[in-house]
Amino acid sequence: MSEVRNKRLSDDEFYSLRNEVLQHWETGKEVARIEDGVAYQKTIPAEKNFSSKLRLAKESGHTLIQPRAGVALIDKHIELLRFLQDEGEADLLPTTIDSYTRQKRFQEAEVGIQESIKTGKSMLNGFPAVNHGVVGCRQVTSSVNVPIQVRHGTPDARLLTEIAYAGGFTSYEGGGISYNIPYAKNVSLEKTIYDWQYVDRLTGIYGEAGAIINREPYGPLTGTLVPPFVSHAVAIIEALLAAEQGVKNITVGYGQCGNLIQDVAALNTLQTLTDEYLRRFGYNDVYVTTVLHQWMGGFPQDEAKAFAVISWGSVVAALSHATKVIVKTPHEAVGVPTKEANAEGLRCTKQVINMVGDQFLDPHSLMEEKRIIEEETRCVLDKCVELGDGDIAQGAIRGIQAGVIDIPFAPSRYNAGKMLPARDNDGAVRVFAMGAVPFTQELKDFHKEKIEERARFEKRKASFQMVIDDVYAISKGRLVGRPKH
Repeated sequence: MSEVRNKRLSDDEFYSLRNEVLQHWETGKEVARIEDGVAYQKTIPAEKNFSSKLRLAKESGHTLIQPRAGVALIDKHIELLRFLQDEGEADLLPTTIDSYTRQKRFQEAEVGIQESIKTGKSMLNGFPAVNHGVVGCRQVTSSVNVPIQVRHGTPDARLLTEIAYAGGFTSYEGGGISYNIPYAKNVSLEKTIYDWQYVDRLTGIYGEAGAIINREPYGPLTGTLVPPFVSHAVAIIEALLAAEQGVKNITVGYGQCGNLIQDVAALNTLQTLTDEYLRRFGYNDVYVTTVLHQWMGGFPQDEAKAFAVISWGSVVAALSHATKVIVKTPHEAVGVPTKEANAEGLRCTKQVINMVGDQFLDPHSLMEEKRIIEEETRCVLDKCVELGDGDIAQGAIRGIQAGVIDIPFAPSRYNAGKMLPARDNDGAVRVFAMGAVPFTQELKDFHKEKIEERARFEKRKASFQMVIDDVYAISKGRLVGRPKH
Protein backbone atom coordinates (compact mmCIF):
# COMPACT_ATOMS: atom_id res chain seq x y z
CA MET A 1 0.00 0.00 0.00
CA SER A 2 1.47 3.36 -1.06
CA GLU A 3 1.03 6.56 0.97
CA VAL A 4 -2.68 7.14 1.51
CA ARG A 5 -4.00 10.27 -0.18
CA ASN A 6 -7.49 11.73 -0.41
CA LYS A 7 -7.83 10.74 -4.04
CA ARG A 8 -10.57 8.69 -5.66
CA LEU A 9 -9.58 5.06 -6.18
CA SER A 10 -9.12 4.25 -9.85
CA ASP A 11 -11.22 1.47 -11.36
CA ASP A 12 -8.13 -0.68 -11.77
CA GLU A 13 -7.16 -0.25 -8.12
CA PHE A 14 -10.68 -0.76 -6.79
CA TYR A 15 -11.45 -3.91 -8.79
CA SER A 16 -8.04 -5.37 -8.05
CA LEU A 17 -8.75 -4.90 -4.34
CA ARG A 18 -12.24 -6.27 -4.80
CA ASN A 19 -10.97 -9.57 -6.16
CA GLU A 20 -9.05 -10.03 -2.92
CA VAL A 21 -11.84 -8.79 -0.62
CA LEU A 22 -14.40 -11.25 -1.98
CA GLN A 23 -12.13 -14.12 -0.93
CA HIS A 24 -12.38 -13.23 2.78
CA TRP A 25 -15.38 -15.57 3.28
CA GLU A 26 -17.36 -17.93 1.11
CA THR A 27 -20.37 -15.62 0.77
CA GLY A 28 -18.15 -13.23 -1.18
CA LYS A 29 -19.01 -15.23 -4.31
CA GLU A 30 -22.63 -14.06 -3.93
CA VAL A 31 -21.61 -10.47 -4.77
CA ALA A 32 -19.33 -11.19 -7.73
CA ARG A 33 -21.37 -8.83 -9.92
CA ILE A 34 -21.92 -5.35 -8.50
CA GLU A 35 -24.61 -4.89 -11.14
CA ASP A 36 -26.81 -7.45 -9.37
CA GLY A 37 -26.63 -5.53 -6.11
CA VAL A 38 -27.38 -2.25 -7.85
CA ALA A 39 -30.36 -3.77 -9.63
CA TYR A 40 -31.76 -5.02 -6.32
CA GLN A 41 -31.22 -1.67 -4.61
CA LYS A 42 -33.17 0.06 -7.39
CA THR A 43 -36.21 -2.14 -6.67
CA ILE A 44 -36.43 -0.80 -3.10
CA PRO A 45 -39.28 1.74 -2.81
CA ALA A 46 -38.47 5.31 -1.76
CA GLU A 47 -40.18 4.94 1.61
CA LYS A 48 -37.69 2.20 2.50
CA ASN A 49 -34.66 4.11 1.26
CA PHE A 50 -32.64 5.75 4.05
CA SER A 51 -31.43 8.71 1.99
CA SER A 52 -34.93 9.56 0.77
CA LYS A 53 -36.44 9.40 4.24
CA LEU A 54 -33.68 11.54 5.74
CA ARG A 55 -34.13 14.16 3.04
CA LEU A 56 -37.88 14.35 3.69
CA ALA A 57 -37.30 14.62 7.44
CA LYS A 58 -34.75 17.41 7.11
CA GLU A 59 -36.93 19.41 4.75
CA SER A 60 -39.96 19.08 7.02
CA GLY A 61 -38.01 19.73 10.24
CA HIS A 62 -39.05 16.36 11.68
CA THR A 63 -36.68 14.31 13.84
CA LEU A 64 -36.70 10.57 13.12
CA ILE A 65 -36.07 7.95 15.82
CA GLN A 66 -33.86 4.87 15.45
CA PRO A 67 -32.80 2.17 17.94
CA ARG A 68 -29.82 -0.19 18.09
CA ALA A 69 -30.56 -3.90 17.77
CA GLY A 70 -29.23 -7.16 16.41
CA VAL A 71 -29.38 -10.90 17.15
CA ALA A 72 -27.79 -13.97 15.59
CA LEU A 73 -30.57 -15.71 13.64
CA ILE A 74 -32.48 -14.37 10.66
CA ASP A 75 -35.98 -15.22 11.89
CA LYS A 76 -35.31 -13.84 15.39
CA HIS A 77 -33.74 -10.68 13.98
CA ILE A 78 -36.78 -10.12 11.75
CA GLU A 79 -39.05 -10.66 14.75
CA LEU A 80 -37.04 -8.09 16.73
CA LEU A 81 -37.10 -5.47 13.97
CA ARG A 82 -40.82 -5.89 13.36
CA PHE A 83 -41.47 -5.42 17.08
CA LEU A 84 -39.41 -2.21 17.13
CA GLN A 85 -41.20 -0.99 14.01
CA ASP A 86 -44.72 -1.80 15.23
CA GLU A 87 -44.52 -1.49 19.02
CA GLY A 88 -41.59 0.93 19.25
CA GLU A 89 -42.84 3.18 16.43
CA ALA A 90 -39.30 3.38 15.01
CA ASP A 91 -38.95 5.56 11.91
CA LEU A 92 -35.66 3.90 10.97
CA LEU A 93 -34.26 0.50 11.92
CA PRO A 94 -30.78 -0.85 12.61
CA THR A 95 -28.97 -4.08 12.08
CA THR A 96 -26.18 -4.11 14.64
CA ILE A 97 -23.38 -6.47 13.62
CA ASP A 98 -21.81 -8.99 16.03
CA SER A 99 -18.28 -8.65 17.40
CA TYR A 100 -16.83 -11.65 15.55
CA THR A 101 -17.91 -10.25 12.19
CA ARG A 102 -16.43 -6.86 13.14
CA GLN A 103 -13.05 -8.54 13.51
CA LYS A 104 -13.49 -10.71 10.37
CA ARG A 105 -13.60 -13.86 12.55
CA PHE A 106 -16.24 -15.42 10.34
CA GLN A 107 -15.61 -19.02 11.40
CA GLU A 108 -16.30 -18.11 15.02
CA ALA A 109 -19.42 -16.23 13.93
CA GLU A 110 -20.54 -19.45 12.20
CA VAL A 111 -20.08 -21.35 15.46
CA GLY A 112 -22.17 -18.68 17.18
CA ILE A 113 -24.95 -19.16 14.65
CA GLN A 114 -24.98 -22.93 15.21
CA GLU A 115 -24.96 -22.51 18.98
CA SER A 116 -27.84 -20.05 18.71
CA ILE A 117 -29.84 -22.62 16.74
CA LYS A 118 -29.13 -25.28 19.38
CA THR A 119 -29.95 -23.13 22.41
CA GLY A 120 -32.85 -21.19 20.93
CA LYS A 121 -31.34 -17.86 22.00
CA SER A 122 -28.81 -15.51 20.47
CA MET A 123 -25.25 -16.49 21.33
CA LEU A 124 -23.88 -13.51 19.40
CA ASN A 125 -24.17 -9.83 20.31
CA GLY A 126 -25.43 -8.86 16.87
CA PHE A 127 -26.37 -10.04 13.39
CA PRO A 128 -23.62 -11.90 11.46
CA ALA A 129 -24.47 -10.44 8.05
CA VAL A 130 -21.45 -11.82 6.18
CA ASN A 131 -22.21 -15.38 7.25
CA HIS A 132 -25.90 -15.07 6.40
CA GLY A 133 -24.95 -13.69 3.00
CA VAL A 134 -26.97 -11.79 0.44
CA VAL A 135 -30.03 -14.03 0.60
CA GLY A 136 -30.22 -13.81 4.40
CA CYS A 137 -29.79 -10.03 4.35
CA ARG A 138 -32.53 -9.64 1.75
CA GLN A 139 -34.87 -11.65 3.95
CA VAL A 140 -34.27 -9.06 6.67
CA THR A 141 -34.49 -5.90 4.57
CA SER A 142 -37.64 -7.05 2.76
CA SER A 143 -39.45 -8.02 5.97
CA VAL A 144 -40.11 -4.51 7.36
CA ASN A 145 -41.67 -1.31 6.07
CA VAL A 146 -38.98 1.24 7.01
CA PRO A 147 -35.34 1.75 5.97
CA ILE A 148 -32.60 -0.29 7.68
CA GLN A 149 -29.02 0.73 8.42
CA VAL A 150 -25.99 -1.44 9.19
CA ARG A 151 -24.31 -0.37 12.44
CA HIS A 152 -21.13 -2.03 13.62
CA GLY A 153 -17.59 -0.98 14.65
CA THR A 154 -15.36 -2.60 12.06
CA PRO A 155 -11.85 -1.44 11.14
CA ASP A 156 -11.92 -3.45 7.86
CA ALA A 157 -15.55 -3.44 6.75
CA ARG A 158 -15.07 -4.09 3.04
CA LEU A 159 -16.70 -7.52 2.65
CA LEU A 160 -19.43 -6.59 5.11
CA THR A 161 -20.23 -3.56 2.95
CA GLU A 162 -20.41 -5.66 -0.21
CA ILE A 163 -22.84 -8.11 1.41
CA ALA A 164 -24.89 -5.34 3.04
CA TYR A 165 -25.40 -3.31 -0.13
CA ALA A 166 -26.31 -6.31 -2.27
CA GLY A 167 -28.55 -7.42 0.60
CA GLY A 168 -30.68 -4.29 0.47
CA PHE A 169 -29.44 -2.16 3.36
CA THR A 170 -29.63 1.50 2.33
CA SER A 171 -27.41 3.09 4.98
CA TYR A 172 -24.02 2.19 6.40
CA GLU A 173 -22.24 3.55 9.46
CA GLY A 174 -18.55 4.06 10.20
CA GLY A 175 -15.28 5.50 8.95
CA GLY A 176 -11.53 5.05 8.90
CA ILE A 177 -10.95 7.14 12.04
CA SER A 178 -14.16 6.65 14.03
CA TYR A 179 -14.10 2.87 13.61
CA ASN A 180 -10.41 2.62 14.43
CA ILE A 181 -9.18 4.91 17.21
CA PRO A 182 -12.14 4.32 19.61
CA TYR A 183 -12.30 0.57 18.87
CA ALA A 184 -8.85 -0.86 18.12
CA LYS A 185 -5.46 -0.77 19.82
CA ASN A 186 -2.94 -1.72 17.14
CA VAL A 187 -4.55 -0.92 13.77
CA SER A 188 -2.85 1.87 11.84
CA LEU A 189 -4.76 4.84 10.50
CA GLU A 190 -3.17 4.38 7.07
CA LYS A 191 -4.73 0.93 6.89
CA THR A 192 -8.22 1.87 8.05
CA ILE A 193 -8.48 5.07 5.99
CA TYR A 194 -7.43 3.09 2.91
CA ASP A 195 -9.89 0.27 3.65
CA TRP A 196 -12.69 2.76 4.18
CA GLN A 197 -11.86 4.46 0.90
CA TYR A 198 -12.91 1.14 -0.62
CA VAL A 199 -16.22 1.27 1.31
CA ASP A 200 -16.87 4.81 0.15
CA ARG A 201 -15.88 4.09 -3.45
CA LEU A 202 -18.28 1.13 -3.50
CA THR A 203 -20.97 3.49 -2.18
CA GLY A 204 -20.07 5.95 -4.94
CA ILE A 205 -20.29 3.23 -7.61
CA TYR A 206 -23.78 2.28 -6.41
CA GLY A 207 -24.80 5.93 -6.42
CA GLU A 208 -23.44 6.57 -9.90
CA ALA A 209 -25.58 3.67 -11.10
CA GLY A 210 -28.70 5.22 -9.56
CA ALA A 211 -28.77 3.51 -6.13
CA ILE A 212 -28.08 6.19 -3.50
CA ILE A 213 -26.86 4.77 -0.18
CA ASN A 214 -26.49 6.89 2.95
CA ARG A 215 -23.13 6.94 4.76
CA GLU A 216 -22.79 7.92 8.40
CA PRO A 217 -19.49 8.61 10.22
CA TYR A 218 -19.69 7.46 13.84
CA GLY A 219 -20.06 10.61 15.92
CA PRO A 220 -19.70 9.72 19.62
CA LEU A 221 -16.22 8.15 19.24
CA THR A 222 -15.45 6.83 22.75
CA GLY A 223 -18.70 8.28 24.08
CA THR A 224 -16.99 9.62 27.21
CA LEU A 225 -16.62 13.39 27.68
CA VAL A 226 -15.79 14.00 24.01
CA PRO A 227 -15.77 17.77 23.40
CA PRO A 228 -17.81 18.80 20.35
CA PHE A 229 -14.80 20.10 18.40
CA VAL A 230 -13.13 16.65 18.55
CA SER A 231 -16.06 14.68 17.19
CA HIS A 232 -16.85 17.48 14.70
CA ALA A 233 -13.32 17.36 13.30
CA VAL A 234 -13.43 13.58 12.85
CA ALA A 235 -16.92 13.62 11.31
CA ILE A 236 -16.01 16.36 8.83
CA ILE A 237 -12.76 14.65 7.82
CA GLU A 238 -14.63 11.39 7.22
CA ALA A 239 -17.27 13.28 5.24
CA LEU A 240 -14.54 14.79 3.05
CA LEU A 241 -12.94 11.38 2.53
CA ALA A 242 -16.32 9.88 1.59
CA ALA A 243 -17.19 12.73 -0.79
CA GLU A 244 -13.93 12.27 -2.69
CA GLN A 245 -14.93 8.66 -3.39
CA GLY A 246 -18.30 9.74 -4.77
CA VAL A 247 -20.64 9.49 -1.76
CA LYS A 248 -23.56 11.92 -2.16
CA ASN A 249 -25.64 11.43 0.99
CA ILE A 250 -23.86 11.76 4.35
CA THR A 251 -25.15 11.89 7.92
CA VAL A 252 -22.71 13.39 10.44
CA GLY A 253 -23.14 12.47 14.09
CA TYR A 254 -22.61 13.85 17.57
CA GLY A 255 -22.80 12.16 20.97
CA GLN A 256 -24.80 13.99 23.65
CA CYS A 257 -22.55 15.59 26.28
CA GLY A 258 -25.28 16.60 28.73
CA ASN A 259 -25.37 20.41 28.73
CA LEU A 260 -28.45 21.54 26.77
CA ILE A 261 -26.98 24.73 25.30
CA GLN A 262 -23.72 23.05 24.29
CA ASP A 263 -25.48 20.04 22.76
CA VAL A 264 -27.92 22.10 20.70
CA ALA A 265 -25.10 24.39 19.58
CA ALA A 266 -23.03 21.35 18.64
CA LEU A 267 -25.74 19.85 16.42
CA ASN A 268 -26.37 23.20 14.73
CA THR A 269 -22.68 23.85 14.05
CA LEU A 270 -22.05 20.29 12.89
CA GLN A 271 -24.42 20.85 9.99
CA THR A 272 -23.04 24.27 9.03
CA LEU A 273 -19.37 23.33 9.43
CA THR A 274 -19.74 20.13 7.41
CA ASP A 275 -21.42 22.07 4.61
CA GLU A 276 -18.70 24.72 4.84
CA TYR A 277 -15.76 22.32 4.51
CA LEU A 278 -17.40 20.26 1.78
CA ARG A 279 -17.86 23.45 -0.24
CA ARG A 280 -14.31 24.59 0.55
CA PHE A 281 -12.92 21.42 -0.99
CA GLY A 282 -15.26 21.55 -4.00
CA TYR A 283 -17.86 18.93 -3.01
CA ASN A 284 -20.93 20.98 -3.80
CA ASP A 285 -23.44 18.19 -4.49
CA VAL A 286 -23.34 16.27 -1.19
CA TYR A 287 -26.54 16.23 0.87
CA VAL A 288 -25.80 16.42 4.61
CA THR A 289 -28.03 15.48 7.54
CA THR A 290 -27.33 15.12 11.27
CA VAL A 291 -27.78 12.48 13.95
CA LEU A 292 -27.74 12.85 17.72
CA HIS A 293 -26.65 9.85 19.76
CA GLN A 294 -28.38 9.88 23.12
CA TRP A 295 -26.10 9.70 26.17
CA MET A 296 -23.35 7.12 25.54
CA GLY A 297 -21.81 7.07 29.02
CA GLY A 298 -22.80 5.26 32.20
CA PHE A 299 -26.54 4.89 32.83
CA PRO A 300 -28.42 4.71 36.14
CA GLN A 301 -29.53 1.19 37.02
CA ASP A 302 -32.89 2.49 38.20
CA GLU A 303 -35.18 2.38 35.15
CA ALA A 304 -37.10 5.51 36.14
CA LYS A 305 -33.83 7.45 36.31
CA ALA A 306 -32.72 5.88 33.02
CA PHE A 307 -35.88 7.17 31.36
CA ALA A 308 -34.96 10.65 32.60
CA VAL A 309 -31.59 10.38 30.82
CA ILE A 310 -33.34 9.20 27.64
CA SER A 311 -35.84 12.06 27.90
CA TRP A 312 -33.06 14.63 28.27
CA GLY A 313 -31.47 13.36 25.05
CA SER A 314 -34.84 13.57 23.36
CA VAL A 315 -35.14 17.24 24.32
CA VAL A 316 -31.74 17.91 22.71
CA ALA A 317 -32.83 16.14 19.52
CA ALA A 318 -36.03 18.17 19.33
CA LEU A 319 -34.51 21.59 20.07
CA SER A 320 -31.55 21.07 17.73
CA HIS A 321 -33.75 19.71 14.94
CA ALA A 322 -31.40 16.79 14.43
CA THR A 323 -32.50 14.81 11.40
CA LYS A 324 -32.55 11.64 13.49
CA VAL A 325 -31.74 10.46 16.99
CA ILE A 326 -30.23 7.14 18.07
CA VAL A 327 -32.25 6.03 21.07
CA LYS A 328 -31.02 4.30 24.23
CA THR A 329 -32.99 1.94 26.48
CA PRO A 330 -33.76 1.83 30.21
CA HIS A 331 -31.66 -1.37 30.40
CA GLU A 332 -28.36 0.25 29.37
CA ALA A 333 -26.83 -0.25 32.82
CA VAL A 334 -27.60 -3.98 33.05
CA GLY A 335 -26.76 -5.43 29.62
CA VAL A 336 -28.46 -6.24 26.33
CA PRO A 337 -32.00 -4.80 26.46
CA THR A 338 -35.14 -6.80 25.85
CA LYS A 339 -37.14 -5.88 22.77
CA GLU A 340 -39.79 -4.47 25.10
CA ALA A 341 -37.28 -2.16 26.80
CA ASN A 342 -35.95 -1.07 23.42
CA ALA A 343 -39.48 -0.20 22.30
CA GLU A 344 -40.11 1.72 25.54
CA GLY A 345 -37.04 3.89 24.91
CA LEU A 346 -38.30 4.62 21.40
CA ARG A 347 -41.81 5.59 22.52
CA CYS A 348 -40.39 7.76 25.31
CA THR A 349 -38.20 9.60 22.82
CA LYS A 350 -40.99 10.11 20.29
CA GLN A 351 -43.33 11.46 22.98
CA VAL A 352 -40.76 13.99 24.23
CA ILE A 353 -39.92 15.15 20.69
CA ASN A 354 -43.62 15.69 19.98
CA MET A 355 -44.06 17.61 23.23
CA VAL A 356 -41.03 19.89 22.94
CA GLY A 357 -41.85 20.92 19.38
CA ASP A 358 -40.61 24.37 18.41
CA GLN A 359 -39.64 25.76 21.80
CA PHE A 360 -36.56 27.98 21.88
CA LEU A 361 -33.42 28.41 23.97
CA ASP A 362 -31.86 31.68 25.06
CA PRO A 363 -30.48 32.94 21.73
CA HIS A 364 -27.51 34.81 23.20
CA SER A 365 -26.16 31.80 25.12
CA LEU A 366 -26.73 29.55 22.12
CA MET A 367 -24.99 31.95 19.74
CA GLU A 368 -21.93 32.24 22.01
CA GLU A 369 -21.59 28.47 22.36
CA LYS A 370 -21.91 28.03 18.61
CA ARG A 371 -19.15 30.60 18.08
CA ILE A 372 -16.83 28.74 20.46
CA ILE A 373 -17.44 25.35 18.83
CA GLU A 374 -16.95 26.76 15.33
CA GLU A 375 -13.64 28.41 16.28
CA GLU A 376 -12.39 25.28 18.03
CA THR A 377 -13.28 23.00 15.13
CA ARG A 378 -11.71 25.27 12.53
CA CYS A 379 -8.49 25.43 14.57
CA VAL A 380 -8.22 21.63 14.47
CA LEU A 381 -9.33 21.09 10.87
CA ASP A 382 -7.22 23.88 9.41
CA LYS A 383 -4.14 22.57 11.23
CA CYS A 384 -4.81 19.10 9.79
CA VAL A 385 -5.06 20.57 6.28
CA GLU A 386 -1.75 22.34 6.89
CA LEU A 387 -0.07 19.18 8.21
CA GLY A 388 -1.28 17.24 5.17
CA ASP A 389 -0.09 19.91 2.72
CA GLY A 390 -3.68 20.25 1.57
CA ASP A 391 -4.50 16.53 1.61
CA ILE A 392 -7.01 15.71 4.34
CA ALA A 393 -6.18 11.99 4.44
CA GLN A 394 -2.55 12.73 5.25
CA GLY A 395 -3.65 15.61 7.45
CA ALA A 396 -5.80 13.30 9.55
CA ILE A 397 -3.01 10.75 9.95
CA ARG A 398 -0.40 13.37 10.86
CA GLY A 399 -2.89 15.30 12.98
CA ILE A 400 -3.63 12.30 15.17
CA GLN A 401 0.08 11.46 15.39
CA ALA A 402 0.76 15.02 16.56
CA GLY A 403 -2.16 15.11 19.02
CA VAL A 404 -3.93 17.83 17.07
CA ILE A 405 -6.89 15.46 17.02
CA ASP A 406 -6.83 13.74 20.41
CA ILE A 407 -9.77 11.48 21.25
CA PRO A 408 -10.38 11.14 25.00
CA PHE A 409 -10.06 7.67 26.53
CA ALA A 410 -9.39 5.92 23.21
CA PRO A 411 -7.58 2.55 23.33
CA SER A 412 -5.53 3.10 20.17
CA ARG A 413 -1.77 3.37 20.63
CA TYR A 414 -1.79 5.83 17.71
CA ASN A 415 -3.85 8.31 19.76
CA ALA A 416 -1.89 10.83 21.87
CA GLY A 417 -4.18 10.68 24.89
CA LYS A 418 -2.80 13.93 26.33
CA MET A 419 -5.86 16.14 25.95
CA LEU A 420 -8.19 15.63 28.92
CA PRO A 421 -11.76 16.94 29.16
CA ALA A 422 -13.75 17.99 32.23
CA ARG A 423 -17.03 19.77 32.76
CA ASP A 424 -17.39 23.42 33.62
CA ASN A 425 -19.69 24.69 36.35
CA ASP A 426 -22.72 24.48 34.03
CA GLY A 427 -21.97 20.93 32.88
CA ALA A 428 -20.57 21.77 29.44
CA VAL A 429 -17.54 19.71 28.39
CA ARG A 430 -14.36 21.79 28.30
CA VAL A 431 -10.63 21.04 28.04
CA PHE A 432 -8.83 20.47 31.36
CA ALA A 433 -5.43 19.49 29.88
CA MET A 434 -4.78 20.96 26.44
CA GLY A 435 -2.16 18.53 25.12
CA ALA A 436 -1.25 19.56 21.56
CA VAL A 437 -4.68 20.83 20.55
CA PRO A 438 -3.90 23.91 18.38
CA PHE A 439 -6.22 26.45 19.97
CA THR A 440 -5.69 30.18 19.88
CA GLN A 441 -4.60 31.78 23.13
CA GLU A 442 -8.10 33.21 23.49
CA LEU A 443 -9.61 29.72 23.37
CA LYS A 444 -7.01 28.33 25.78
CA ASP A 445 -7.79 31.11 28.24
CA PHE A 446 -11.53 30.48 27.82
CA HIS A 447 -11.21 26.80 28.76
CA LYS A 448 -8.87 27.50 31.67
CA GLU A 449 -11.24 30.06 33.14
CA LYS A 450 -14.24 27.74 32.75
CA ILE A 451 -12.47 25.00 34.70
CA GLU A 452 -11.21 27.44 37.35
CA GLU A 453 -14.73 28.83 37.78
CA ARG A 454 -15.95 25.36 38.68
CA ALA A 455 -12.99 24.81 41.01
CA ARG A 456 -13.80 28.03 42.88
CA PHE A 457 -17.45 27.02 43.23
CA GLU A 458 -16.53 23.56 44.53
CA LYS A 459 -13.83 24.99 46.81
CA ARG A 460 -11.13 22.68 45.51
CA LYS A 461 -8.20 22.87 43.13
CA ALA A 462 -8.72 22.05 39.47
CA SER A 463 -7.34 18.53 39.18
CA PHE A 464 -7.60 15.19 37.40
CA GLN A 465 -10.09 14.12 40.06
CA MET A 466 -12.63 16.34 38.30
CA VAL A 467 -12.21 14.26 35.15
CA ILE A 468 -12.74 11.03 37.12
CA ASP A 469 -15.79 12.44 38.89
CA ASP A 470 -17.33 13.53 35.60
CA VAL A 471 -16.92 10.13 33.94
CA TYR A 472 -19.16 8.53 36.55
CA ALA A 473 -21.49 11.45 37.29
CA ILE A 474 -24.62 10.68 35.26
CA SER A 475 -24.72 7.05 36.39
CA LYS A 476 -24.93 8.52 39.90
CA GLY A 477 -27.73 10.90 39.01
CA ARG A 478 -25.69 14.06 38.40
CA LEU A 479 -24.31 15.93 35.41
CA VAL A 480 -21.27 17.67 36.87
CA GLY A 481 -19.23 15.24 38.95
CA ARG A 482 -19.14 17.30 42.13
CA PRO A 483 -20.74 16.11 45.36
CA LYS A 484 -24.25 17.41 46.08
CA HIS A 485 -24.42 20.59 48.15
